[in-house]
Amino acid sequence: MKQIIAYIKPVVLGIDKRTERSGSPARKGCFMSRIKWVLLALSLTVVSGCAESSALIKSSSTSMRTDIFEELTNSGIAPQGFSDLRITATLKTHKPGIYSASDIHGTPDYKLLLNIDGQALQLRGSLQKENSEPMKLVDPEAGDGIRYRFSKNLRLKAGTHRIVVALPNDGISVEKEITLTEGDMNSLDLEPIYSTKPGNMRPQNYNNTSFTKGISSIRLTLNGRKI
Repeated sequence: MKQIIAYIKPVVLGIDKRTERSGSPARKGCFMSRIKWVLLALSLTVVSGCAESSALIKSSSTSMRTDIFEELTNSGIAPQGFSDLRITATLKTHKPGIYSASDIHGTPDYKLLLNIDGQALQLRGSLQKENSEPMKLVDPEAGDGIRYRFSKNLRLKAGTHRIVVALPNDGISVEKEITLTEGDMNSLDLEPIYSTKPGNMRPQNYNNTSFTKGISSIRLTLNGRKI
């Protein structure tokens, strides 16, 4: 919500100053009333979205079934009627203890949650310190932090499945449907979408994001195609 206000405020102030110079008192009042309604609508949307995400994380954290997939330790050809799925993710967080002593970002306790058709799995990632220089003009992962890498190979029946991917400690969850072809080795890549830096949310800087500001969502790519 603070990020939304940070974006709206400079725009509102800029327009309001122009309105103050050229508009009538009635016009000014009408304009500000509309802005208040916009902010109220946005705040309600954010609260609703957070509640939905929290509910999805809670319901997905417990396994209702145990026969949907099996974890693979060795590679091999999937038997008839089955398909293999390799799930990978890499992301970056701030170092531990920056915001509070109880913050688990940057520690082994920061986990990735998966749930496929009611069977849950919490992944513990490998982590390392990383202080990287910008690789391009706008690099959301530049800076000093902790790099996580998650990976898991699963075998499950071919066909369509409902998958939930979540970062419980960030309150982030995404629900999608994936379709796996019999006998194939499928690749599901999970990519973090980082939050925008406060003070840089003007339209011309809409993509100026940073891992230091947290993760706002997760992008899923199945076999090279975004879903």
